[in-house]
Amino acid sequence: MEADTAPSKANIISAIFLVGGTSIGGGMLALPVATGISGFFPSTLAMIFCWVAMTCTALLLLEASLWMEEGAHMITIATKLLGLPGKAIAWFLFLFISYCSIVAYTAAGGLQISDALNGLFGWQLGKVTGCIIFILFFGFIVDLGTQLVGRINAILFIAMIVAYFALVGMGISEVKPHLLYENMNWSYSLMAFPLLLTSFSFQTMVPSLTPYLKRHAKSLRIAILGGTTIALIVYLIWQWLVLGIIPVHGTTGLAMALAKGEPATRYLRDIVTNPYLSMIAEYFAFFALVTSFLGMALGLFDFLADGLKLRREGFHKIILGLLVTVPTLFFAVMYERAFLVALESSGGFGDSILNGILPIIMVWVGRYSMGMQGERLIPGGKPVLTVLLLFFIGMLVLQILLMLGFVFSIHDIEAIFEITNSRGR
Repeated sequence: MEADTAPSKANIISAIFLVGGTSIGGGMLALPVATGISGFFPSTLAMIFCWVAMTCTALLLLEASLWMEEGAHMITIATKLLGLPGKAIAWFLFLFISYCSIVAYTAAGGLQISDALNGLFGWQLGKVTGCIIFILFFGFIVDLGTQLVGRINAILFIAMIVAYFALVGMGISEVKPHLLYENMNWSYSLMAFPLLLTSFSFQTMVPSLTPYLKRHAKSLRIAILGGTTIALIVYLIWQWLVLGIIPVHGTTGLAMALAKGEPATRYLRDIVTNPYLSMIAEYFAFFALVTSFLGMALGLFDFLADGLKLRREGFHKIILGLLVTVPTLFFAVMYERAFLVALESSGGFGDSILNGILPIIMVWVGRYSMGMQGERLIPGGKPVLTVLLLFFIGMLVLQILLMLGFVFSIHDIEAIFEITNSRGR
């Protein structure tokens, strides 16, 4: 049932920023890398498909969340609607997608911090030190609670948007239109779908948003639609900018970034003529990583508190903090391509099931088997749910085929990379 008292406009705006900031994160930096070999127009169409699908499942998860008592998170929702099998799936996949995401953000954020400190002070800090600084500082902020995270995230999100518009304004003159047209490989766009799902991944924090906006369905819908629409617009302009500046081929091209698993912004400094453009790109990249990290880490923190029945205070809070930071730090520093690999795995397996298939099945069961009452947040009934279900099943099958090398493999990427070098000389 919708709450009688609507939240303040300030809280709604903050929630929009939280949704948008969570979506516009590591995916922002990885997207041009994953989509560069397919081209601007194929990747744009694929992005729109993923945006529609992920926004719909976020609204479905919100519908299911509003059926529950206040404070219920994914574990409780899945258990009440799908029983023990749902509980087990939610436990595993929520942990998988959340840890994959924050591992990716920590790996890239740690690299950003170490590069910045090395450049400013001449310190010879490695990625490991940067990752430790990143996870300790921003993990501490998450530990302070939802309200503070929301405020800090709103400030960082605004800073990110300012840097973004400065980046776009300066970068327009650097765009070479022919780069947007010369690569039109529609089949390669399949490789980008797992990462595109991750780019619109924020559903794990929907149960945390529900009490923040006083369970007010209309305000929550506005927050989700507003946040994802902002993310789509920002992504489309960003794709146009980066794919129009950085060529696919060459030793500083997008195929090289794909082979190394590095963010696209690291290659701008070697291509652009404006010296300030690459500096602003680094600021933008950092804000994007932090806003996404805060949203995902907050969702994981609340999930663990709900699933383990731990209070967010005292010794329990320390335990929750360690459960979030220690595994994240380990995987972020141990794997060289942690940034791209973690995001791709998160999208292909975690998002397609946890943020795609599971919310659809939960709402289907709740609506048509258990007779749950409440406002239906997307129209269309069973036909729409069926189309969405088939889409996410297709994404899961695609990720399996990609992993097994039946569609594309790492050898295909290496072959593209070799072609890149020969053409770039």
